[in-house]
Amino acid sequence: MAFEGTMIPVAKPLIGTAERQAVDRVMSTGMVAQGPEVAAFETEFSEVLVPGAHSVAVNSGTSALHLGLLAAGIGAGDEVIVPAFTFAATANSVALTGATPVYADVDPNTFNLDPASAAAAVTDRTRAIMPVHLYGQAADMDGFQALAEKHGLVILEDAAQAHASSWGGRLVGSFGAFAAFSLYPTKNMTSGEGGMVTTNDDEFARRVRVLRNQGMEKQYRNEVVGLNNRMTDIHAAIGRVQLTRILDWTTQRQANAAVLDEGLTGVNGVVTPMVADRATHVYHQYTIRLEGCSAQERDEFVAALKGDHSVGAGVYYPIPVNRLDSFQVEADLPQTERATQEVISLPVHPALEESDLRRIVSAVESVARAGASA
Repeated sequence: MAFEGTMIPVAKPLIGTAERQAVDRVMSTGMVAQGPEVAAFETEFSEVLVPGAHSVAVNSGTSALHLGLLAAGIGAGDEVIVPAFTFAATANSVALTGATPVYADVDPNTFNLDPASAAAAVTDRTRAIMPVHLYGQAADMDGFQALAEKHGLVILEDAAQAHASSWGGRLVGSFGAFAAFSLYPTKNMTSGEGGMVTTNDDEFARRVRVLRNQGMEKQYRNEVVGLNNRMTDIHAAIGRVQLTRILDWTTQRQANAAVLDEGLTGVNGVVTPMVADRATHVYHQYTIRLEGCSAQERDEFVAALKGDHSVGAGVYYPIPVNRLDSFQVEADLPQTERATQEVISLPVHPALEESDLRRIVSAVESVARAGASA
């Protein structure tokens, strides 16, 4: 019998009165384009999430990646090593510069780019490595720093899902020439839509600011061919409110994940998320592996969670980026192929109640048990 009740969503943006009041305040000033709210948001983002770095606000996480790559001088003839187990924006941003994304495999335990696989992908055209801190867990930055030093490569962090995550006690966003954060509604914090580029380099930050603003720092003094990738003050006002809550929300996500770990450990066929020794996981997604299942079996599992138990679940990401129609590149990536068949992301967001967490555990146990007996 199907559960009769409200669906527990796999993600839930937390937008409240304070965000609405912030938008009203900006709207009442009549200054809604990039202005003082954006500047304040940039300063505060650095203070909270990447102390000592510059933050440059843009209109999306993809823009943050794209402008960061352009500011780093990545272009035609260059290769950038990326994971294929990620959202397409990672590789899209590389391709949009005229450079070539080169795909490497992931660690089967963390789903993050594997430094050993990345090392095997290095050629004389490789300029950079772009690890993704996937699902909110920091990638192996020790491994990537060693690889970058050995081959003279630049590290570019895709931190779209990893606000407040860290490696070895050091916050993500501070390791590479730049990092890109997303502020899309389903991320751990949002500005409605938007992104942030962080960097420790003064001149790099200036280049990103020029590129986001039609190539000019002073009006009508265009230095380079640029884009219109500015953030509005409306979006920045939302982001500023969310920023005051991100650390508390992160603690709640981690507490929710601990409850799910305890309840799901030992469930037949279910592998709970592994956290690397030096990593902090902020659980943008709580992603389990259904060990040994096919993509069809995984999809049936998700359908049963939703249809029989009203528990939302997501599959991020069912097709390796290299096999998307937009790329169609052959690559030997066995761990990536395996992950695309076996992963399911369960609700872990801060809006969950204890009863929701119990329902999620019970639903997964029930579907797993039914599958084992089928």
